[in-house]
Amino acid sequence: MQTLSRGIRMLEVLADAGEPLTIAETAARLGLHRSIVYRLLRTLEEHGLVVRDAAGAIQLGPRMATLARSVSHDLQSAALPQLTAVANELSMTAFLAVLDRHDVVTLVSVEPARAHATVAQKPGTRHPLASGAPGIAIQSALTEAQWSALPEEHPRQEAAETRARGYATSHDEVIPGLASVAVPLALPRQPVAALAVVYVANGRDPESIGARLLAAASAVAASLR
Repeated sequence: MQTLSRGIRMLEVLADAGEPLTIAETAARLGLHRSIVYRLLRTLEEHGLVVRDAAGAIQLGPRMATLARSVSHDLQSAALPQLTAVANELSMTAFLAVLDRHDVVTLVSVEPARAHATVAQKPGTRHPLASGAPGIAIQSALTEAQWSALPEEHPRQEAAETRARGYATSHDEVIPGLASVAVPLALPRQPVAALAVVYVANGRDPESIGARLLAAASAVAASLR
């Protein structure tokens, strides 16, 4: 179990790094001896989960992309056309985020096709449940049973406001200078999720953005029935 945990943690470190790491760098971030990291590396390489470049630096391998596509596959497939439409209509990056323990994780994102400048929201990006419009939207959809599984978390006041008006907003919470609008997406047999957009704060009307996202969420739900 310890080896499994270390292997998973190594994948998380490589994902968070966003660039190839040397064995020494990986060992330092894991707090492990390099010989242990090397053994983990060999096993993960055999399964295609990590690869090494010409200089020997480690990065996630192509097998990880295959595994990622299978996570909530139906939800991603249903959301993608709606995210594409929202991104192009609003000229904003649109994305689908899901609850992962105490974090909100982006599953899939779409940037507008004709915008001069957009905000990148890479799949795998995560931030605490307590921060940002997607987190507030997800909080608004959690049941009492789901909250009981998160004893260290407490709902924000904005979650109740989101239930009343249908959408959540945030500004400067996750990344300074950026705003976000999100709506909850709670469907049977699917993780609690949110459809959201992120953009440079520019005075756009959040109510109209929220209305467009609600329409998209309704279409996603209908396609999964």
